[in-house]
Amino acid sequence: MKKIFSKVLLSAAVFVGLAGCSGEEENIIMAPLPIVNSEFTPHSLWSSSVGSGVGHYFSNLTPEYAYDKVFVASRDGEVKALNPENGKLLWRVNVRQSMPARLSGGIVAAYGQIFIGSENGEVLALEATTGEVNWRANVEGEVLAPVAADNHFIIVNSSRGILVALDARTGEQKWTISTEVPSLTLRGDSRPVTASGGVFWGTPNGRLAAAIIERGQLIWQLPVGQPQGATEIDRLVDVDAAPLIIGANLYTIGFNGQLMSIDLRSGNAIWKRNYSSTTDMVSDGSRLFLITDKDHVVAVDARSGTELWSNKQLEHRLLTAPKIIEGYVVVGDSEGYLHWFDRSSGEFVAQQLIHKSGFAVGPVALEDGYLVTTRDGRIKKLTIRK
Repeated sequence: MKKIFSKVLLSAAVFVGLAGCSGEEENIIMAPLPIVNSEFTPHSLWSSSVGSGVGHYFSNLTPEYAYDKVFVASRDGEVKALNPENGKLLWRVNVRQSMPARLSGGIVAAYGQIFIGSENGEVLALEATTGEVNWRANVEGEVLAPVAADNHFIIVNSSRGILVALDARTGEQKWTISTEVPSLTLRGDSRPVTASGGVFWGTPNGRLAAAIIERGQLIWQLPVGQPQGATEIDRLVDVDAAPLIIGANLYTIGFNGQLMSIDLRSGNAIWKRNYSSTTDMVSDGSRLFLITDKDHVVAVDARSGTELWSNKQLEHRLLTAPKIIEGYVVVGDSEGYLHWFDRSSGEFVAQQLIHKSGFAVGPVALEDGYLVTTRDGRIKKLTIRK
């Protein structure tokens, strides 16, 4: 039940459902804050805010840097474009209509627009230069993951196990693909990724799926995990992490599943290793960096799957997906700390408290620094000062 709690504590209804299924309680103890002698401290260049942030809700509202702007959004519907140099407001809109906006998946920039999904089953397209809402499209299920953009389609993976392609200009639905959704799943969905005319995404029933973008034809589904155990919780095998593509190889990981390297051309597995995770991975080209369901930070050789190092000192601190900033691996935690690691050794190199409201998503790299957003909607542009 380990990492389940990091996925569902932010959703009371889901948590109650899981607790009822387990029939027992398991103590999840957050590791104490490690003592780190920081090699550098952050220097703040500017700060801003957006609405009330995302609060304690599950959210993938990651800022986007594109078109010489920084785009940010809050769950309650406020969307802003900021000048990345000084943080000044370029435009601001509120997309809420007759019901709460509940923005949750995004932000993705493409085709001169930005795209955001919501728990209301809606995808919004906003003009990047003005913030004007170009279109709204309804899909079946919540949109918890950022969309993918390719071939002038906006590809959406919904909580109902339906992959939908929308016309990027109009929002018109072009095709759909349905996959099986078990009666109990983790809260969260895999962000689709595209390459060479194909789209790849993880499914709640423990598979990695592939389809042809142009016509929405399912090519194959590859098992990442097989349900095992006596209870429904034991049998959870969601593949919620986004697939990661490096050259001709695709990497995927599942909860109660495996970390796998897959040949993109054939769809065959190259190697498999026993890791369980629900968060996106990141790579520096030769290494994969991942967060396990126990919040262990792990580095794996991308060619062989050999574990290079594992840092277990942040266990159950509810970590964000890892990012690579200024050559370091960095994660945020639920208490508002950023933790920085040496990519080669996994040793801590720095630690900073940004804000006690904590992080839902990790930092975003900019050309001359990095951007952090806290759960209460604070936005800061920082640089490393050694």
